Amino acid sequence: MIEARHLRVLRAVATTGSFSAAARALGCTQPAVSQQMKALETSAGTPLLIRTGREMRLTQAGEALVRHATGILAGLTAAEEEVAAIAGLRAGRVRLVSFPSGSSTLVPTALAALRAAHPGTRVSLVDAEPPRSVEMLREGDCDVALAFRYGDRGGAAGAPAGTGDPAGPDAEWDDLVVRPLLSDRLVGLVPEGHRLAGAGTVAIGDLADDPWIAGCPRCRRQLVDVCESAGFTPRIDFATDDYPAVAGLVGAGLGVAVLPELALESVRARGAVTVALAPRVEREIVALTLPDLSQVPAVAATLDQLTLAAAR
Repeated sequence: MIEARHLRVLRAVATTGSFSAAARALGCTQPAVSQQMKALETSAGTPLLIRTGREMRLTQAGEALVRHATGILAGLTAAEEEVAAIAGLRAGRVRLVSFPSGSSTLVPTALAALRAAHPGTRVSLVDAEPPRSVEMLREGDCDVALAFRYGDRGGAAGAPAGTGDPAGPDAEWDDLVVRPLLSDRLVGLVPEGHRLAGAGTVAIGDLADDPWIAGCPRCRRQLVDVCESAGFTPRIDFATDDYPAVAGLVGAGLGVAVLPELALESVRARGAVTVALAPRVEREIVALTLPDLSQVPAVAATLDQLTLAAAR
């Protein structure tokens, strides 16, 4: 097998014309140069140099190898420099996918801090809700996925039994690196003129007769689970993945809704009032990546900045 170090020696011999001059140029001994040239000729299976007086002359095979060695070594040097830049966070790329309320709250703070600390690292952002975002991570379409999940069948922090994702939280992401970020409480959203608008806390069963506006499919399933655990099935008149649209529909008096607090940070709920819900329901927000990707410096730095953004 031809090695890069042997190609460097061959090129030095071809440039300087002798083993001794090549040794001086490379900072090694003449026997070391001679030994490496013998190893290279063994790998090539043919002579590469011919001694003519005090100088060494390339054979036809040697000339061909030197010609290719120039490009090979230049490419290798460029690759080494690029890898060193990525390892030192002077360069690099991270493909981030996030659900919309995360994109509008956690992501901007995290990416601004990442750019300030490592301006050579580029980050792209695509919106996707779980489980699609998790599928994109496993399929190699992104490096970090910001995702959320509700509690297991035994209930999330304060959630009633019978809520959450059927697979359970441990089974869903057991092949991924999971970086917990925060617990996001769900709150009720009712029109200003609603009979319970002035209540501090509302039992979700008290909204059984109201029309509902539901969110994304996973949130919709969670809403149905929570309502059914309270003894009723919600009448969903409208369903939309767009949180401002949900708030607008509630503000227009067309129904009530349950929204994550994180979503409300970037939504102006005109004509609507938020109320605490009983029982308390939360969703866990996490950053996900693959085990091998977690070792990439730019990915690790992105996870760290998302953690700091969540803490703030």
